[in-house]
Amino acid sequence: MAAQRKGIAVTEDWTVVILGFALILLAIAGLYFPLPAFKWSNTEQLFSKVFSAHNLAEIGLQFVITFVIAIAGTWLTGRSIRNLAFVFPVVFVLTVIALVITGNKTMNDLNLESVIFSLAIGLLIGNTMKLPDWFRQTLTTEMFVKIGLVLLGTAIIFSDVLKAGSKGLLQAVIVVLAVWYFAFWICKKLKIDAELGMMLSSAVSICGVSAAIATSGAIKGDPKKLSYIVSLVLITAIPMMIFMPYIALYFDFPETVTGAWLGGTIDTTGAVVASGTLVGEEALKISTIVKFSQNVLLGLAAFAISVYWTYSKKSNIPGVDQKPTLGLIWERFPKFVVGFVAASLLFSFIIDPSIVATVKAPLKNIQTLWFSLAFTSIGLETNFRDLFQNNNRKPLYAFLIAQFFNIIFTLIIAMILFG
Repeated sequence: MAAQRKGIAVTEDWTVVILGFALILLAIAGLYFPLPAFKWSNTEQLFSKVFSAHNLAEIGLQFVITFVIAIAGTWLTGRSIRNLAFVFPVVFVLTVIALVITGNKTMNDLNLESVIFSLAIGLLIGNTMKLPDWFRQTLTTEMFVKIGLVLLGTAIIFSDVLKAGSKGLLQAVIVVLAVWYFAFWICKKLKIDAELGMMLSSAVSICGVSAAIATSGAIKGDPKKLSYIVSLVLITAIPMMIFMPYIALYFDFPETVTGAWLGGTIDTTGAVVASGTLVGEEALKISTIVKFSQNVLLGLAAFAISVYWTYSKKSNIPGVDQKPTLGLIWERFPKFVVGFVAASLLFSFIIDPSIVATVKAPLKNIQTLWFSLAFTSIGLETNFRDLFQNNNRKPLYAFLIAQFFNIIFTLIIAMILFG
């Protein structure tokens, strides 16, 4: 099958901004965005809730919406719609299976995110079945990721951070800057390439999975490296979520300090909430404030990383060293960051708060779906051995060292600001 077709061809970066805002504007205009139920604790609930006729219809409608957007993106970027018509339904079904697994109560209690199961299922299929080259080439991983990132901007409401308090934001700024620099320094010392080092540093210092995804999008990173970093984030979040609250209780840290410590170190929002709940209401409140403050910095961090990467990136032409003019920086600058920031500003200052409250859940739901679709695609196009070869030991060591520094440094800052 042909991988390309002639016709309109918009750059992928502008395409995701167009499609992301199309979804946002449709939600604001009142288009019904389904919210399928995936939570279940036993076989009876699985069939009565998740596999009920009504819920399957909701999933079907969600498929139609995402499929239409995927077709629009394929058309705009000049790719083969015929190939997509075969590949996308397969990716969607595998992603729904991942969402069903994630919805199980046991997995929910462990705060395992859907992207890890999407990645695992994709890796299983991609490494046990010989997929044709045209199938792998049709997987539009980056487009799925970036659409999700534009939608993520709608969740960053500046007024929420201002209400949360200056201490939480101050801690977030200090911790993000210090931990990011330390992590990147460790990566350089261990001779880890800059691309992987960028993703690792952002994941440890800012907000885990979302930060790794945003950084990968900003520097056009290798999806295989991204999947490795995401796996590390999700795996280390579990023991941190379980043991850190008990360490705090053992040393009798004040709840405010404990909350700030948990919110500043644990890399997934769900795990932060779970660990804060184990300590108490005040710890839960502070941990959520600090975590949200770090999430807000994601847009600024993505912008800064984009400028640095485009400024420092050399020409691909041997012997030619292009000067980083403003025009060249703008050409290389990932346009999804513009969409992310624009969505955040739109929902923070322009859209009526009542409308924001109405569309928040549907947009969050479909944002999660796009990320899950992306990681299913990453798994399908990744060789499983690449994730765990010997060369990946250094990034693992760097991640663990940086995370340990994060834990100690954040505790000190939390004691100074909240003690």
